Amino acid sequence: MNGATECIFCRIASGEARAELVTEDDRLVAFKDAHPRGPLHVLVIPREHITSLADTEDEPLIGHLFATAARIAKAAGYAERGFRVFANSGADGGQLVPHLHVHVVAGRRLGDPA
Repeated sequence: MNGATECIFCRIASGEARAELVTEDDRLVAFKDAHPRGPLHVLVIPREHITSLADTEDEPLIGHLFATAARIAKAAGYAERGFRVFANSGADGGQLVPHLHVHVVAGRRLGDPA
């Protein structure tokens, strides 16, 4: 097996593994995080296996991930109260699953991320 076929996020994107989907299109899938850090915690991933943010310069894709994250937060009613969108990259950056993903977290007061 190669890395993409072993990747849980690739399996979710292809429908082989279950997740509670929030939205999807031809380039991405968004689903609820299994271990939420707030009332809203959604992961937005590209369908294509990209290991981390450091492994792509596909600006249209990166923009699409972040724009979708903002739409999810707004649709959930967090536009005025606020929300956080972030991507961890690499082990020292806190990335646990080696597949590019953007977190959308909202619904509680979030402290300084540093």
